[in-house]
Amino acid sequence: MEAVTHLRGAAVPRSSVILTLVLTLCLGACGNGGAQRAPGPEANASGHLVYGDITFTPCSLNSASGQSVKAHCGHLEVAENPALPGTRSLELALALVTATGLAEADPVVMLAGGPGQSALESYPEVQGAFGEVLRNRHVLLLDARGTGSSNPLHCDMESADALFAANGEATAEAARLYAAQCRDALAERADLRFYTTTDHVRDLEQLRSALGVERLNLLGISYGTRVAQQYAATHPAKTRTLILDSVVPNTLVLGQEHARNLEQVLDRQFQRCQQDPACKDELGDPRAQLAQIREDLGDRAPEAVRYRDPVSGEWREEVPRFDHLAILLRLYAYQPAMAASLPLLLHEAAQGQYQSMLAQARMVSQDLGQSLAMGMSLSVTCSEDAKELQPDPRDEGTVLGPEFVSQTRAMCAEWPTGKLPAHFRRPLSGGIPVLALSGEFDPVTPPRYGDAVVAELTNARHLVLPGQGHSVMAVGCTPRLAAQFLESADAGQLDASCLEQLIAPPPYAGRFGWEP
Repeated sequence: MEAVTHLRGAAVPRSSVILTLVLTLCLGACGNGGAQRAPGPEANASGHLVYGDITFTPCSLNSASGQSVKAHCGHLEVAENPALPGTRSLELALALVTATGLAEADPVVMLAGGPGQSALESYPEVQGAFGEVLRNRHVLLLDARGTGSSNPLHCDMESADALFAANGEATAEAARLYAAQCRDALAERADLRFYTTTDHVRDLEQLRSALGVERLNLLGISYGTRVAQQYAATHPAKTRTLILDSVVPNTLVLGQEHARNLEQVLDRQFQRCQQDPACKDELGDPRAQLAQIREDLGDRAPEAVRYRDPVSGEWREEVPRFDHLAILLRLYAYQPAMAASLPLLLHEAAQGQYQSMLAQARMVSQDLGQSLAMGMSLSVTCSEDAKELQPDPRDEGTVLGPEFVSQTRAMCAEWPTGKLPAHFRRPLSGGIPVLALSGEFDPVTPPRYGDAVVAELTNARHLVLPGQGHSVMAVGCTPRLAAQFLESADAGQLDASCLEQLIAPPPYAGRFGWEP
């Protein structure tokens, strides 16, 4: 399948490749990408870097998977409640990855997803996407308030498991009780109304001012694309470019379409198994097996299953529930390599072999609890989306089902909410240079979202990566394309034909992966 490209809503002709080859010879020196260079960070008498009003010291950024990156760390002090600056203040964690060459005056700010992920902890996982960007631009990472090391708002995931297990399933009432417990635990150290996208945008503008830079290049991933668009709408003169990876339109009520988006991608992934002789012959029909598992786990209460914890190695016993499978179907669908293993997972579970399902669900839940600040996520969701979430009969029978909306609404009934600016739901418009990126098989932000965003812009292009899932900035030649876009601020000149080489891995045909 060819990489799909859109410029101002129209397909880019192949004849533009010749123009691209000419223009790339003068990147950074012609067009509107040749901003004046500035000294940027400089060493002080103590050998620390000083960037504007902020002092940075050497540090390492570490991810949960063990990836590590050398950087310089500092902090930005902000008022939790902007209307009461004399009350509680927050120290927001900040990191600087310096350019390897002479840097342009406008840095790149990476905005993490979630909502609730830490930018500092996420960066090591995607550092490969920034190799070419760092040749002539600094990269800044700011942990949004409520995430990472910026007064993180974590909820106790073990209590959620206990509540859901006590009810036999993840019910709206269990979700409500969970949110109330988390709210009460966090209330002593956070006013939960002030941990929203709008607050993050305000903090980003304070960071830009403190650094003394005129404009920012914002690179948002997933939820971070909402932050990027909201910043650009609020501070258009301070925004040089936007890269939107896995796009969330401003107009979208986040969560309303999650169940159907996932179902559509699962249908396509299951179809790939049926079209692969080895997968079909060895593992059968994944869709039929999914229906069987739902019936098996719903009609009767299975006995507890003994399995080994994949992290600690300890033996555990747990009653299998359909939501154990649902979390794996949802999160594994994000990445092609994991999605390829779903037919095998379903085949085993359909035969009553739940050990692998339970072990993987526990590992994913633990990782999610550590990497995602659920309290911050609820502050965003409940303030920005929950009031507009509506039950939809089309969600019946899907993996997430109508329960996803009902549980979110139940949690948000207990959660304090902030105020939205008047422009929050308006689509971003105007001439800010935008490069949008989507994966063909993205189960949460499908390519049509990127199409919708670029349709409102006059200087935007959307690239759809064949066979890919969610968060695609580091895939294939995308890092090079992103660096070229940052140089020229003109997505229309990019030769994106290199993306046509991308394919999804074939579905597993057994425990040893796919057929040779």
